[in-house]
Amino acid sequence: MAGSSIRDLPHSRHSGPVLLRVAPPHGFWSITPPPMDDALTAPARSERIETTPLAHPHRPLVLVCLMLALFMAAVEATVVSTAMPRIIGALGGFALYSWVFSAFLLPQAITAILYGKLADLYGRRPVLVFGVILFLAGSIACGFAASMPALILFRLIQGFGAGAILPIATTIAGDIYTQEERMRVQGYLSSVWGFAAIIGPLVGGIIVQTLSWRWIFWINVPFGVLTVVGLLAYHREQVRHRAVKLDIAGALYFSVSLTALLLVVIQGGHQWPWNSAPIFALVGTFLAGLILFLWQENRAPEPILSLSLWRQRVVAICNAATMIAGMGIIGVSALIPTYVQGVMGDSAIIAGFSVTALSVAWSLASWVFARIAHFVGGRGVAQMGGLSCLLGGVVFWLLRPSWNAFFPGFGSFLFGFGMGLLTTTSTVMIQSSVDWTKRGSATASNIFSRLLGSTLGVAILGGVLNNALQRELSGSGIAGVTLDSVREVLQSHAAGHVDPKQFALLQHALDNGLHQAFIAVVAVSAVAFLITLFLPRRPLGGY
Repeated sequence: MAGSSIRDLPHSRHSGPVLLRVAPPHGFWSITPPPMDDALTAPARSERIETTPLAHPHRPLVLVCLMLALFMAAVEATVVSTAMPRIIGALGGFALYSWVFSAFLLPQAITAILYGKLADLYGRRPVLVFGVILFLAGSIACGFAASMPALILFRLIQGFGAGAILPIATTIAGDIYTQEERMRVQGYLSSVWGFAAIIGPLVGGIIVQTLSWRWIFWINVPFGVLTVVGLLAYHREQVRHRAVKLDIAGALYFSVSLTALLLVVIQGGHQWPWNSAPIFALVGTFLAGLILFLWQENRAPEPILSLSLWRQRVVAICNAATMIAGMGIIGVSALIPTYVQGVMGDSAIIAGFSVTALSVAWSLASWVFARIAHFVGGRGVAQMGGLSCLLGGVVFWLLRPSWNAFFPGFGSFLFGFGMGLLTTTSTVMIQSSVDWTKRGSATASNIFSRLLGSTLGVAILGGVLNNALQRELSGSGIAGVTLDSVREVLQSHAAGHVDPKQFALLQHALDNGLHQAFIAVVAVSAVAFLITLFLPRRPLGGY
């Protein structure tokens, strides 16, 4: 075939329809079967005239658009965190503080799978453009919010738009670049998150001080407009659709079931006791919705979540490892700052640098991946990532109050480096194991697994810490302690408003409680590493 290389040829048996592929700009047409894994034997349900990656005339410009979209979504979390004290001062509603963040994350987890399926049926560009426009609409509305409930509602709209950005942007990159190039390009995309984590607090602080907190939402508009205009102008894809019946029932069951589960995780033990009627009702809703969802997906002609996809070995193992490792992220983003400030007695700035090391290492790992994957293979890189996460967890477990603040930062670096290797490898391996008609759903499944793991980690590690604190403080006269109340005491101590003896008791309890949570981080990291051992061995042309 003109312009093709051996590594571009399919390396597994083909059981789907033949696609017409335009060869690179020599003008020749060739008929090539799409690569399809043995586990994916169901025929493709859409036809596509697909240009080879090398034939896409505007790949760099499309990549810039994808990076703009990702930056817009990534920087939002850190910017809002910086501005929240000013927002609460203007709108009130401190009791709803956590819902400003939950309202943004909850719809992302719910819709990632749905957007991935729609992108497989109708193309990537319309789905991503829709998500960016919805995100911008929510951002503009957030800037005009006059109350905390209104802000939460508009954050929900933002979240529904953001749910399309990460999975579909990643999928488009997988479409327009070859397998070897994906390794490098995924590093570029991952670096956006590290850059956003570093610059977000700075930008948020400058905006709040010089303009108004409302501009932290409106600043998204130019990024979003450039993204939409660039995609419409430079990204071309031709999809031939046939009449399909959307799996509306499956989408409904999935949304209800996952919403119930996430509400249990977010609200359980805080707003509602674990043995309360709302928790029991939500657990029952989750189980009923899950059963109905699995039943529906087995019978639907166009299932929202193809169960055959999750039965594929590469997809299942990569998603499981990503989800389990994602549970440990909360051990860095929430527990390490508390340890640095509350136990080691360092400043909030030092604590912030400890967390920043996670994002820097994550981006660095994506760059390293592109340079070592050819030598050690995707399976080896994934195992290196799992091992690095485990070593980071061990550093957290070994921390002592008298140690230098370098060590929690070093543990964060190791954990972030491992997550960068693991997530980038998972994305490339999954995208390389399926054809175009499955790539959107497959990519979205991995991102969903990471989001779900992080959400579950909040509940599990937070519960371990709270239970350990209660045991340590029982009989001491300090009852009803949670992580949030500990932070309040730490802030009051910094201002000189807490009795030193009471603080010393709390500090000792916090040290022991956090180490119990760090043991849980080590446990989940070890499980993630063990899961990577089951990845199949493939030749370099595979992964």
